[in-house]
Amino acid sequence: MRDSWINDDMKIIQTDFLPENLQPILEQNGFDGCITVQSDQDYVENKFQLDNAKGNDFIKGVVGWVDLRSAYVEKDLEYLSQFEKMKGFRHVLQGEQHRDLMLEPSFMNGISQLNKFDFTYDILIFQDQLQYLPKFVSSFPDQPFILDHIAKPDIKAGEIDQWKKDILALGQFQNLYCKISGMVTEADWKGWKKQNFYPYMDVVVETFGVDRIMFGSDWPVCMVAASYNEVVGIVEDYFSSFSKDENEKFFRLNAIEFYNL
Repeated sequence: MRDSWINDDMKIIQTDFLPENLQPILEQNGFDGCITVQSDQDYVENKFQLDNAKGNDFIKGVVGWVDLRSAYVEKDLEYLSQFEKMKGFRHVLQGEQHRDLMLEPSFMNGISQLNKFDFTYDILIFQDQLQYLPKFVSSFPDQPFILDHIAKPDIKAGEIDQWKKDILALGQFQNLYCKISGMVTEADWKGWKKQNFYPYMDVVVETFGVDRIMFGSDWPVCMVAASYNEVVGIVEDYFSSFSKDENEKFFRLNAIEFYNL
């Protein structure tokens, strides 16, 4: 069933969220645009998100879904390349029973087709799947990848050692970026403090530098643990000691470059 992952603990997001709900929140936080990312693995999702983007200029791009294992993936990508706001794709690898699905030949073949159409790829995984990323991203050195939600470490339990080791191993891959997002949902929903997230952001910045990181809100899913404003506040506080140019890269310029906006 679609969105069955939204259980009763997430009642706050058991409703529809549309562009008119997001635009005022973006404006309140000083953003003039955003990228919208798929949540459903269906071609209907692409049409829905592209229609939203067509009717709302503040949606600058869409990360959709395509069946990368399909024998017709190249034709599907060619068709989707006609839509200017379609920027890339994501598969919910974190939910797959086969944890190394990304390394299956059919999936790898799909990834190999993305670059000829200038599409990006968002990597959505849990931290147990980080071990497969060196082989995955090194197989496609010219393909732009971005790791979503810093691979969802167990922030609530304060576990960091193995995650840190696996993240640091990724710094060598210049085609891999990282989205600082999705942290509050991995923390204590009711009792997190900003300081809980700093050690994890330290590792990400050390690994990727300021040129290969960007802000992500994870809205509306973040609302189970924090408002959009609170999510922004966490990273604003952390990056307050960074230069104006570095903040501009993190909040704006790196996303423009990566997603070819």
